[in-house]
Amino acid sequence: MQLYNKLSAEERRTLIEQAGVQRLTLSFYQYHHLDNPQLFRDHLFLHWHPMDVLGRIYVAKEGINAQLSVPAPRFEEFKTFLDSISVLKGVRLNIAVEQDNESFLKLTIKVRDKIVADGLNDASFDVTDKGTHVNAQKFNALLTDPNTVCVDMRNHYESEIGHFEGAVTPDVDTFRDSLPIIEKDLAAHKEDKNLLMYCTGGIRCEKASAYFKHKGFKNIFQLEGGIIEYARQVKDQGLENKFKGKNFVFDERRAERISEDIIAQCHQCGSPSDTHVNCANEACHLLFIQCEACQEKTQSCCSEDCQTIVNLPSEEQKALRRGTHNSNKIFKKGRSAVLKYKQ
Repeated sequence: MQLYNKLSAEERRTLIEQAGVQRLTLSFYQYHHLDNPQLFRDHLFLHWHPMDVLGRIYVAKEGINAQLSVPAPRFEEFKTFLDSISVLKGVRLNIAVEQDNESFLKLTIKVRDKIVADGLNDASFDVTDKGTHVNAQKFNALLTDPNTVCVDMRNHYESEIGHFEGAVTPDVDTFRDSLPIIEKDLAAHKEDKNLLMYCTGGIRCEKASAYFKHKGFKNIFQLEGGIIEYARQVKDQGLENKFKGKNFVFDERRAERISEDIIAQCHQCGSPSDTHVNCANEACHLLFIQCEACQEKTQSCCSEDCQTIVNLPSEEQKALRRGTHNSNKIFKKGRSAVLKYKQ
C-alpha cells in the first residue's frame, strides 16, 4: 500500500511527457473540523495516487488547503471522488488561468497544525462568522466606492508583480505578519469604512474576515474565489479588469498573467520585469525578479558571489553546501542586500 510519493521530480517530468495528456491545474480549500487528519490524509492519497493527481496539499483539524493538477481526461472522476466526501461535496474548484502540465511534479499531502500559518488562537473567536463574499462585479463596484479600503492579504513578493488598483499592499513576508498591521492602520475606520479584502484563491481572506469581525470591524467583504476566480468571471462576463499585472502562484509556474501591465522591475537592473526566478546557486535559491538580459548576464544568479559558485565543479558546490543552513535567506523572498532595485 503506497502512501507517499516515491518518484523524483525528474522521473515524474519524464512520465508526464510520455503520457502526452493535458493536465488541469486547480486549487480548493475547505474549513471543516476533522477528527482524524492523518486518516483523512491517507484516504486522499490512496485515491488520488491511482488517478495520477499531483500537487501540494495541507490537511489539519481545521480542514484542507489543496493546490494540485489532474489529467484532464480524469477530471470528472476526480470531481466525483470529491463529491463522495461529505465535507468536500460541491466545493468550489479554482481552475488556473494559465495551464502548465508541469505545474506540480509530486503528490505531497502533509498533516499540519493549520492549513494556513496565521498565528491566531482560533479558540478566541468564531472562525465561521465570516465576512460577506462578493463576486467580481460587486468587487469592482466596492473598489470604486470612496468609502472602501481595499487590502491585499498577500505577501510583498506576491503584490509586487500584481495587485488591484488602489489596494493597500502591506510590506510583509507572511500572512500572519499582515493581520496586526492592518488592524492597527485601520483602527479608526472599524465602523465607517468598507473593508474589502482579496488574496490568491480566497483562503487567507476566509480566516482574516472572521478575525477582523472579532476585532470589531463592521463592514467586511472578501473576494470569493480570490484573484483566480475574479479573472475567470471578468473574462466570461466581459467585465472591466481592475487587476494589474500577474497573480503569483505557489507552483512551478510561479505566476499567471491577468493583465498585460508590467508593474514591477528587475531587482538587478531596474528595467520593467515581473518574472520571478530562483537563484541558480542551490545553496542560495533566493526568489527574486530578474529580466531576460540579467538572466543571461548572471547565469540566473542573484549576485557575483553566487555566479562564481555555480561555475565551480558540482562536487565543489556540494562541498560548500555541506553543513550550511541558508533557510533565512531562502525564505526572505526578494529581500537581500544584493538586490539593488528591490522596491
